[in-house]
Amino acid sequence: MLDPVQLVLLIVIVVLTLLLIILGIQVFFILSGVRKTVSKTNNILEKADSITESVKTPLAAISSLALCFKTSSLVNVAKFIRNLLNQEKDEKEEKKQHKE
Repeated sequence: MLDPVQLVLLIVIVVLTLLLIILGIQVFFILSGVRKTVSKTNNILEKADSITESVKTPLAAISSLALCFKTSSLVNVAKFIRNLLNQEKDEKEEKKQHKE
């Protein structure tokens, strides 16, 4: 019937087939876990993106408001200095006129 070589080959084929089936099932479970992990990561990144957008808008408004205050304060300081210089010039001119 079956000589010993054929019997050994049959046993090896059956064992390898069973191992490949078990390995395939394990790979399926691993890939399923990876898919769930990627899905959760994607949801977390989407939430982080929406949070970033909701924080970015008010910060941009605050930044522009601060820039406006800074610019207006610089303009006010420049006007103040110009007024001081003009007053000094006016005082010098008045002193010259009084001397004459």
